[in-house]
Parts: sequence; structure tokens; C-alpha cells
Amino acid sequence: QVQPVESGGGVVQAGGDLRLSCKASEGRLSNYVVGWFRQTPGKEQREFVAAISRGGGSTYYSDSVKGRFTASRDNDKNTVFLLMNSLKPEDTAAYYCATDSRWPPHMIPTPYEYWGRGTQVTVSS
Repeated sequence: QVQPVESGGGVVQAGGDLRLSCKASEGRLSNYVVGWFRQTPGKEQREFVAAISRGGGSTYYSDSVKGRFTASRDNDKNTVFLLMNSLKPEDTAAYYCATDSRWPPHMIPTPYEYWGRGTQVTVSS
């Protein structure tokens, strides 16, 4: 079992950058593929953003963030990161990290087992 905890959200102007962290408060994140999802009010399902393999050697991104977001991990620190560059107002959402056991990653939230509570990212125009 693992309990992810997200941090690093905030308010940033369009074109700015943020780095989100996902740290395990218990358990080892290195045992899992970690995915990032986001959700905006009024949308029923969380949207896939990115995922990173257990060792960090492989990543996968949605088309909407490819080239702007970078997932990485430091397994010694039990932490996964999402560096978000060139942020746009449409990136505004609550961002969640979650664990999975499969690679290539699932791009829907249902198979992901352990979820954090999210961190809010707001991009102003």
C-alpha cells in the first residue's frame, strides 16, 4: 500500500511554470507506475496528463501537454515530479497523482489504485 500526497500547486500567469510533487507518505512509489491526472469543476472524469514508468526511463503524455510538461522521479526521495512549462489558462485544474501497475500506462483513471487528494493549479490570462 502507498499513500501519495501532491504539492506544488498555486496561481501562475499564462506562460509561467510550476513544478508539482507527488511524495509517498507511506509505502514506496518506486514499486509503481505513477500517473498524473487533472480535473476541472463540472467534468465528471479526470483527464490523463502524463505517466512515468517505475524506473523513470519512460514517460507518456497527453497530446494537450506534450512538449510543455515533463514527468520525472527520484526514487531515492520517494517522489515523482511534474514540471509544467508554458502554462495556459486551459491548464487550470486540480492535479492528482495516482499509482498503477501497468506499462504502457492506462489513460483512464479507473485502473489506478492509490490516489492523492490533489493540488490546485490556476493559470491566469
